[in-house]
Amino acid sequence: MSSEFDLIKRIQQRIPQRSDVVTGIGDDACVLAPSVDHQLVCTTDSIVLDCHFTEDWPAQDVGHLAMAVNLSDLAAMGALPRWVMLSLTLPNHAPWTQPPWLDKFLDGFLGACPDVILTGGNMAGGPLNIGVCLMGEVPSGQAIMRSGAQPGDALVVTGHLGDVAGALALSDQGGIVDGPLERRMKHPTPRVRVGQQAWGVVHAMIDISDGLLADLGHMLEASSNQRMSALGAALWLETLPASAGLMEAFPDPKTRWPLQLGGGSDYELLMSVPSSQIEAWLHSLHQMDVPASVIGRVVETPGIDLIQPDGQRYDAPLAGWDHFRST
Repeated sequence: MSSEFDLIKRIQQRIPQRSDVVTGIGDDACVLAPSVDHQLVCTTDSIVLDCHFTEDWPAQDVGHLAMAVNLSDLAAMGALPRWVMLSLTLPNHAPWTQPPWLDKFLDGFLGACPDVILTGGNMAGGPLNIGVCLMGEVPSGQAIMRSGAQPGDALVVTGHLGDVAGALALSDQGGIVDGPLERRMKHPTPRVRVGQQAWGVVHAMIDISDGLLADLGHMLEASSNQRMSALGAALWLETLPASAGLMEAFPDPKTRWPLQLGGGSDYELLMSVPSSQIEAWLHSLHQMDVPASVIGRVVETPGIDLIQPDGQRYDAPLAGWDHFRST
């Protein structure tokens, strides 16, 4: 069994020196040197055993997920990720405190974005918990908020929706979860490059971590407060992007839609894009090899209308992730 300080030294040996890190691992706090005329963008998130992952997950996948969920938050702000701090609470028994688990965890964690440098953190013994504080930067005044949506904007999402919810649904039904849905659950792809290219194009942006309806609701609420007048949205269900794996597992759209509307952990970007920019922006995303779909528009009527292919309204079940919801 390795000691706390053995593990810290093992981590420290993985980290290169860089000029923007004045003082990194090994002191009471890190000292960083942000770029001139830039603002810091910081986020923090934790992943918890039996909530975000299970004991049978490979350590490399756990590490990747811990970094990816935070990268997605910075992507939604249009920020360039640069520095990260890691707090590891590890059970005092194998495999968690063994060097092989830590090495594989770091492979996934640091490999999720090699340009990010680990600058410090904390290590403790106790129930497994992984906390991350990720820091990045944007040119001053260029951060993209969730509060900028405007009436008439197109709503655009990257990638596909509902894969993780589909994987969890199959698991709950006793099915075998493997292939693309499992890979998407364990290895999400944060859209960091898209966020940085969105400066000056996108009015508002949010990452889809709690579910499409929940996160769209967050964007509309923040934008309504900013404008001091209510905004809503119309979503066209036939345009919700579904992967081949999700369509194969759930061929009935009315079974698939709740997964796409309410499932969390997609880590795609939802963007409110002015109509004058939509064609050029979709072309830019295509040039980046990023799938993207126009799924609706922002309107001046409060609420979210879900419109079926036949034009009828659709009533979605309770949707969106909430850690403290009792049911």
